[in-house]
Amino acid sequence: MKILLKSAEIIDKNSPYHFQKKNIVIVDGIIEKIGDFEETADIVLESPNLKVSPGWFDLRASIKDPGSEHKEDIHSATRAAASGGFTGIVCMPNTKPVLQTKDLVEYISNRSANKITSVYPVAAVTVDNKGEEITEMIDLHKAGAIAFSDGNKPIWHSDVLLKTLQYLQAFDGLLLVHAEDKYVSMYGQMNEGLTSTLLGLKGLPKLAEEIIVERDLRILRYTGGKIHFSHVSSPRSFELIKEAKAEGLNVTSDITAYNLALDDTLLTSFDTNLKVNPPLRSREDVDAFWNYLKDGVIDAIVSDHNPQDEESKNLEFDLAEFGMIGLESVFSIVNTIKRDISLETLLDKISYAPRKILGLSQPVIKEGALAEITIFDSEREWEFTKNDIRSKSKNTPFVGWKFKGKPLAVINKGMYFINN
Repeated sequence: MKILLKSAEIIDKNSPYHFQKKNIVIVDGIIEKIGDFEETADIVLESPNLKVSPGWFDLRASIKDPGSEHKEDIHSATRAAASGGFTGIVCMPNTKPVLQTKDLVEYISNRSANKITSVYPVAAVTVDNKGEEITEMIDLHKAGAIAFSDGNKPIWHSDVLLKTLQYLQAFDGLLLVHAEDKYVSMYGQMNEGLTSTLLGLKGLPKLAEEIIVERDLRILRYTGGKIHFSHVSSPRSFELIKEAKAEGLNVTSDITAYNLALDDTLLTSFDTNLKVNPPLRSREDVDAFWNYLKDGVIDAIVSDHNPQDEESKNLEFDLAEFGMIGLESVFSIVNTIKRDISLETLLDKISYAPRKILGLSQPVIKEGALAEITIFDSEREWEFTKNDIRSKSKNTPFVGWKFKGKPLAVINKGMYFINN
């Protein structure tokens, strides 16, 4: 199969063609030719603002497979990811059963091997994600686990965290942390603040996150190793992470696309699609997040894709499950609302930085290279509808939003996916 990208601006800081508009010919998954030439092909992709970058990579997604395949499975998740421009995603271990055995790690790897989007399994830190007994992490690492986490469950036991950080250093392993003191946040439904008080809902205070971030950084300082704080939602947490980075600790962080776009005042609608954990914070917090993104404190932007079916969301607000899908919309959300952030910086947060955090090699756009690329139009205006959702679940508040910037296609592993 021969594919031609016509007059595409290449955005890849590792490529000799960075910021240049070129025609690109890809034959059977290999970048055969880049330059200024006339060419015919089986498939021709062109758009007024056509751009191409290394394939995007999501650091946090819940696939629900095995155990809750009615909400999402590997096939639907990888289709949703490809539609959103992702050639690689990391899946959390909160499945049924928990992703804590070599067989389950290999199950994820094998089931996704022939999918256009690669799926990298994150194995559980503790047995059944209970935070009490450490799993066989060395065996799980050898089986293919890319990192370790208890997913949407906190590592509440300090001694377990300490021993985990020591244990992971045997193979330079990475710990992904959901920072939440479950006793401080117990029964919380949304951000603690004026809106939660007006609505009569129990709040999730930022303190619950900040306590764990501070504790984890103190333990990291003691043990060594490396921590990645996932879906951080408090300016104070980011300030602590900023100080730790300046000190030289091996710490990174990410934020969800929706926490950069939405605030807690929207919950006056009681739309359960807005019920997420960590929750939507205040408008002032959102302003602060953009500053930390611009300053480089926030290393990556994630989807935190968490599919929930109608039975889990079409309920009274306090009974509904937490979670929002996001693989199809990450780039479009952030590109639409970006504040003083260049397109190159935005792409770094969803492509280069996630791979660097995980220690993966970086795809490069150059002749002779295996194509792992995302093709997109950064200026195209479009409306996000339910027809654009490839996930089995539809729990997103972004249906009906007018976006600027759209992923058009991905090419990876000799396969291609083109959006309608």
